Amino acid sequence: MAKKKTLAYSPETYKRIEAFRLFDDTFMSKVFDGRKEETALLLQIILNDPGIQVTSVLAQVEIKNLQGRSIRLDIRARNSKGEIFAVEVQRQDAGAKPKRARYISALIDANELKASQDFEKLPETYVIFITEHDALGEGEPIYNIDRTVKQTGKPFGDMAHIIYVNGENKSRTKLGKLMQDFHCTEAKDMNYKILADRVRYFKETQKGKDEMCAIVEEYANEQSKEAILIGFKKGVITKKGASIMYPKMKAADIESLYREAKKTTRKRTGKA
Repeated sequence: MAKKKTLAYSPETYKRIEAFRLFDDTFMSKVFDGRKEETALLLQIILNDPGIQVTSVLAQVEIKNLQGRSIRLDIRARNSKGEIFAVEVQRQDAGAKPKRARYISALIDANELKASQDFEKLPETYVIFITEHDALGEGEPIYNIDRTVKQTGKPFGDMAHIIYVNGENKSRTKLGKLMQDFHCTEAKDMNYKILADRVRYFKETQKGKDEMCAIVEEYANEQSKEAILIGFKKGVITKKGASIMYPKMKAADIESLYREAKKTTRKRTGKA
């Protein structure tokens, strides 16, 4: 009798992979991570520039602000001209507020210049939000935002661009077809073969599915740790309570989070 193959992850986790779309940031980041051709296609369509060649692309990149809030980008890419592209997918409009775009742009700039380096060395930057809904609500398929001089209407020329891509656009244009692909759960329904092939790998091959499952479970574990840490800091959860609420969490991890919370609390209150 043939031995039944044991799945590496739970059936529930595999089921989650089946439902993923490119609008899910965890999935989208994995599809484009390190993939120059796929990322180039994405940028060529959004910026209407078939000449864009990507030299580097990383997913889930943290840009740190040592004095305040850091950010994590879904995609950070650079092209052959040295231009930087920060791409975020947002299912909820709240994640694509104008001041978030401003902050991302500012942090990219702050991390680009070395000490005493001339400001003219700042690269041209593009902060791109791909939103599931029409975040700006004007019915346009894409919104290109650049600073201008109010009195003259002329470009300010700071080379910092913000772009919102409307995911509700289902036209038969290149951009509309791209947005259709972002809504698909199955590779067979997608317009762009190079993207469909990546989606097919993660959804239809065992190796690809296992890669995604590992990321999903790691993400869930990190989210659980964050929730426990916040609970400890606020004093609304005990170590025993944490072990009951999160039975898969290792006792050593719960203890480490408890100590971290207590250490932070002591620093805040000034207690020894």
